[in-house]
Amino acid sequence: MARRGLARFDDEYRIRWGDLLAGVDEAGRGPLAGPVVAACVVLRPGTRLPGVRDSKVMTPLEREEALEKIRAKAVGMGVGVGSVMEVDAFNIRMASLLAMRRAIEALGMTPQGFLVDGMDALVCDAPCEAVIDGDAKSLAIAAASVLAKVTRDAMMDEQAIAYPLYGFESNKGYATPEHFEALRIHGPCDIHRKSFRPVRELLFVQEVIEGF
Repeated sequence: MARRGLARFDDEYRIRWGDLLAGVDEAGRGPLAGPVVAACVVLRPGTRLPGVRDSKVMTPLEREEALEKIRAKAVGMGVGVGSVMEVDAFNIRMASLLAMRRAIEALGMTPQGFLVDGMDALVCDAPCEAVIDGDAKSLAIAAASVLAKVTRDAMMDEQAIAYPLYGFESNKGYATPEHFEALRIHGPCDIHRKSFRPVRELLFVQEVIEGF
């Protein structure tokens, strides 16, 4: 869908709710390591952000350039984090929703409506609607997806310095063959999600071996 189409999608909701529309999205539901990061971006009607689309189909350089445009045009921006401990204590869905709630709270303002990527609407002080594949339909959600992805990637670059054995600077915690091999050799580190099946199974094997 063209960027103009993304803006038109949002304008249909502005007719119902008002001009200040927020998009909410997260990055990092799937990785084996690291936090889940959510972002909220508020845009005015008529905002055009050439090149901004679903962050998953953009290159790192495209995302960085897009984020500069978003920062220049957004009325408000907020970021929230769901920690690895929260992912393991609750589940990735609940940790993602916590991160989204924190991103909204970080705005410091109340938009007139929220569009949230996915299947879960949030309880907000304004109307809120969940949009499946929203980062490919809504400009506000796409902008939030870029902010969340760039923020999380930067966090994983920092973790790569703290935990240099796992290649976090390149895999960002996702389950690449190289990451699996590092896990097999070195075992999980503190930021691996122990509740995720590949990590949990590896820990079980290690416990069995150590028990002999």
